[in-house]
Amino acid sequence: MKKSVVFLLVGFAVFLGYRQFAQTPKIRNTKPSGDNIISFGDSLTYGTGAAEGMDYPSQLSRIISIPIFNAGVPGDTTASALVRLEKDVLSRSPRIVLITLGGNDLKNGAPKEQARHNLRIIIESIQDLGALVVVGGIDVPFWGKGFGEIYKQLSDEQEIVLIPNIYEGIMGNRGLMNDRIHPNDVGYTIIAKKFYEAVKPYL
Repeated sequence: MKKSVVFLLVGFAVFLGYRQFAQTPKIRNTKPSGDNIISFGDSLTYGTGAAEGMDYPSQLSRIISIPIFNAGVPGDTTASALVRLEKDVLSRSPRIVLITLGGNDLKNGAPKEQARHNLRIIIESIQDLGALVVVGGIDVPFWGKGFGEIYKQLSDEQEIVLIPNIYEGIMGNRGLMNDRIHPNDVGYTIIAKKFYEAVKPYL
């Protein structure tokens, strides 16, 4: 066999291998049913530190010209969010659900596997209704205790749309933070834009 043919076959095999490993992650419910977009989470969803109307759900709503229900509760953990899931999300005919949860589990010293378990139940319950789930993950350097890993695992297992670290480029920047944990108006604008880029293909 001529060398040129061998090189061609090898090149084709490499190309197929690259295609296999570089495929776009599979997402569940890319054509979601339901009626409403709901932001479900903790103080990052509620908008602690933001002026009125500058929380990320309000800003995102203006970007996409679609109402978004803000179901954020300051201090919420994955466990307390699970308790109110039916009332605040499942009963509202969800079409797309944007989630920010886990930060308070980390702050309170909850085991990351417990947080992962709760998030899995939350995500599956929403997906079972035919809704698309978008998660804003948290990956805090130095004191993150490996919480960033649970979002990557859930992304692979539950086929969600994942923003790996919703705080990236915001936390630690005094011009974007209202306090050590919560963004200011400009910081929330960045979060709104991140969620917009994540959800835009599915609107």
